[in-house]
Amino acid sequence: MTPRVLSGIQPTSDSFHIGNHLGALQNWVAMQETHDCVYFIADMHAITVEQDPAQLRQRTLSSYAQLLALGIDPNKSTLIVQSHIPEHAQLMWVMSSITGLGEANRMTQFKDKSAKGGTSSTSVGLLTYPILQAADILLYQANAVPVGEDQRQHLELTRDLAIRFNTRFGEAFTVPESFIVKGTAKIQDLQDPNAKMSKSSPSGCVNLLDPLKVTEKKIKSAVTDSDSVVAFDPVKKAGVSNLLTILSAYSDTAIEDLVSSFAGRMYGDLKKETAAAVLTFVEPYQAKVDSYLTDPAELERLMRTSAVRAREIAGKTLADVYDKLGFVKA
Repeated sequence: MTPRVLSGIQPTSDSFHIGNHLGALQNWVAMQETHDCVYFIADMHAITVEQDPAQLRQRTLSSYAQLLALGIDPNKSTLIVQSHIPEHAQLMWVMSSITGLGEANRMTQFKDKSAKGGTSSTSVGLLTYPILQAADILLYQANAVPVGEDQRQHLELTRDLAIRFNTRFGEAFTVPESFIVKGTAKIQDLQDPNAKMSKSSPSGCVNLLDPLKVTEKKIKSAVTDSDSVVAFDPVKKAGVSNLLTILSAYSDTAIEDLVSSFAGRMYGDLKKETAAAVLTFVEPYQAKVDSYLTDPAELERLMRTSAVRAREIAGKTLADVYDKLGFVKA
């Protein structure tokens, strides 16, 4: 049986950036060939912090279109919008009922975010976010979940809850494993190459839907160092190494071959070639996104088709869970 993998992304910006693409989303595309994939736009997770409704709606549609444009094939994968599947919220309530308050409070992301915003402005949704995440995973009986270090604790909670339910009420859930994707590119901020690329740093972040001239300017303005030798050393030459990583990914050329090709050349050449490689990818990508967004009927059809497929899986899981809990059938 083909192992099932699940992953989601929040619609919290107008565009994915190249860090999202190279660090995760290109692997989503590759996993379609080896796994039964369920991917989702995590719009329910997005509302744990304040959102403008019109902006959330537009960003959700744009995120869906961007995933299609990147190569997520709805004939190979189940690509859904989280809020289209009510079973997510229904299972989340069940899982919250077997989660200890201490467990929820110990989640590092909650502690960090609540410390920044203050208790008075922190929502209960932010506290229970990892429980909804557990429901997302367990609902589809996922065997594996691609996780970064910041989500590892949440996956451990998911595993604990699955085992707890299975022990108390009978086997209902697959206990998921973390899925470490090999060869994932770690993309750094162009202006602070010691920090991860993030939408919170506009000048250091290359958005896939940025105007081409803006992208070119950002890359050509990237921080390097006072040396002039193009070499790959993420510690001593973080900025140069970051550009080489980006160029390698978008030109499909090994970093060592790139370093050899830049022998005796200056950083300006590296920036120019990196910008050209990124733009070669971005230009047709933007055209594909536009084609989906200008045909909302087709976008909605794809969403509905995937939602029907997802609910077939989710409905079976929830029905089994309800039965094991002792709920009376409607």
